[in-house]
Amino acid sequence: MNSKVKEIREEIGMTQLELSKRSGLSRQCISAIENGRSNVITNTTMEKIASVLNESVETIFFADAVNYSLLNKKRQKAS
Repeated sequence: MNSKVKEIREEIGMTQLELSKRSGLSRQCISAIENGRSNVITNTTMEKIASVLNESVETIFFADAVNYSLLNKKRQKAS
């Protein structure tokens, strides 16, 4: 899963350790998610991260999928 955790975290000047403490997740968990080494991320984990980063789960974890879907719809209408 490609997430925007690192991008958003860095934009607001937060460290992995701070995100870890505020979300209640281990720093290793945060690192694994940011580096694509975590294949399964629970809804609870996504919600904790989104809450701390003040973003929606969709924006952080599914934005690429949503954008791809919208692009395909536009292409279909153009055909």
